[in-house]
Amino acid sequence: MTSGKNQLPIVFVVLLLISAIAVGSMNFLFPYSPFNPPKANSTGSSENGIKEVIESNNRFALELYSQLEKSEKGNIFYSPYSIYSALAMTYEGARGKTAEEMRDVFHFPDYEVLRPNFAAVYNDINEGGGDYTLRTGNALWIQKNYPILKDYLDTVEKYYGGKATNLDFASEPEKSRQTINRFIEEQTNHKIKDLIPPGFIDPATRLILTNAIYFKGTWRFEFNPEDTRPQEFKISPTETVEVPMMYMKPDKAKFNYADLGNLQILELPYKGDKISMIIILPKGDLSSIEPITLDKIESWESQMEETKLDAIYLPKFEFDTKYFMRNTLKSMGMPTAFSSSADFSGITGTKDLYIDEVIHQAYVKVDEEGTEAAAATAVVMKLTAVMPRKVFRADHPFLFLIQDRENGNILFLGRVVDPTE
Repeated sequence: MTSGKNQLPIVFVVLLLISAIAVGSMNFLFPYSPFNPPKANSTGSSENGIKEVIESNNRFALELYSQLEKSEKGNIFYSPYSIYSALAMTYEGARGKTAEEMRDVFHFPDYEVLRPNFAAVYNDINEGGGDYTLRTGNALWIQKNYPILKDYLDTVEKYYGGKATNLDFASEPEKSRQTINRFIEEQTNHKIKDLIPPGFIDPATRLILTNAIYFKGTWRFEFNPEDTRPQEFKISPTETVEVPMMYMKPDKAKFNYADLGNLQILELPYKGDKISMIIILPKGDLSSIEPITLDKIESWESQMEETKLDAIYLPKFEFDTKYFMRNTLKSMGMPTAFSSSADFSGITGTKDLYIDEVIHQAYVKVDEEGTEAAAATAVVMKLTAVMPRKVFRADHPFLFLIQDRENGNILFLGRVVDPTE
């Protein structure tokens, strides 16, 4: 009989095997490790091309803000890069009027510029830095056995790092939803949870494209938590709330700053000096400097100089946002993509897909140490018409006829209104 001492290592080995199987199954479900997004092919990128892609993203960012500020009364926070990324992958399959509208809304450059230079921007984000964490990743989730054109899959994987995974939306919509949401949660350090709500995946769902982005950085010049005090924050000319207000009296540090009369603009760098936060503070309310445009921001930033400030006050804050963007994007100029007239034949070879919804969720936390931010976007694509099930149910009045099959001659014709009569 084997002694207890000899049995323990065997049990340990079995536990290790079970653990390995569990990890392996998770990786099998996911297109890649959430912490190790694949590299994109940036061959052919250029400095001017990168600027063009970044400018198109930034213009979309400010135009989207102009839309959201009309409908959102409270805080607004989103990642234009995340939305831009998910819709750029979708745009690769758009054709005709659908593609024209998407190009106008997102300011996408020509494909030969967009592809390698998007890849360069994507790779640069994922290079990260020792002083901060920054990563992004794209993925495609496809109904199993649903035919997607190889050229489309190759393009998205090559230039966008978007690897594909098959799920069974038709038979297992809830399990599929949980798989995608779990992947997004892992990518965003558990900050973006339940991106796709229950009910958004159904048997008509054929393709979901996702992007996730995560950032965590420490201020180059941190605020001392002992200096944080409750102070009033004016949310309107007549209403104030009490917030924890951070305070810094810079002794030697200088900051990029400008006082332009109607506003102040300040740059707070994070460690590593590659990422920073720009704060635009109007002297009056926000309406005094709106509409906010890319040209305005570039003009304001160009006037900033290294300045010794006497004091910096910044409130601590943390909040989540979620946007269902179908109506917003339609109003911005791309209604066709959301209609039965959508043409995404570059994805399947047929005009059988349309965008059902674009879901965007974001999180931000700003405190004395630094900033943590995450966002994710899902483009849910469905069949333009639900595939009919092969069911015949004569449970209401009907006509019938008896005919000669050879020549089609109708021999008898009748109508059934009440079979029991």
